[in-house]
Amino acid sequence: MTTNAPIPVTETEDITAAARRVLEEIFPADDEAAMRAAVTDDFVNHESPEGTPPGPGGVLFYMHALARAFSDQRWTIHRTVTEGDTVVVYCTHSGRHTGDFFGLSATGRPFSYKQVHILRMVGDRGAEHWAVRDDATMMRQLGAEPRPAGVPVAAGG
Repeated sequence: MTTNAPIPVTETEDITAAARRVLEEIFPADDEAAMRAAVTDDFVNHESPEGTPPGPGGVLFYMHALARAFSDQRWTIHRTVTEGDTVVVYCTHSGRHTGDFFGLSATGRPFSYKQVHILRMVGDRGAEHWAVRDDATMMRQLGAEPRPAGVPVAAGG
């Protein structure tokens, strides 16, 4: 029998704290052991770039890629909303571009852009992730102007 009983306050606080920890502590530290402990073995990132490994390997791949590309990373959390087993986090990701970022050579430029992360939790571990990120703003700040949609790419470029 399915019940819609509210999650006790302490459990709500626990899953909110666990979600915050991923962004405030684990990602900036590039802490693989902590990330493996923070997600389930069957973790699904619905926003994974093509070619990213499934499961925890995908989030580790992305975390390491960000650590190689950006120094002084931080996620400033502005608001969290927790309902049932789901935590929504509104935040700003900032740092400095000091390494290769998926083919974009280091520019030394600072960046700061908004993100929304949605995490479905199982206990205090992330099981599923969705995100809405303003990646276009970040790329403009790094000097990589996106091509307008529908503009063909020249042969060889």
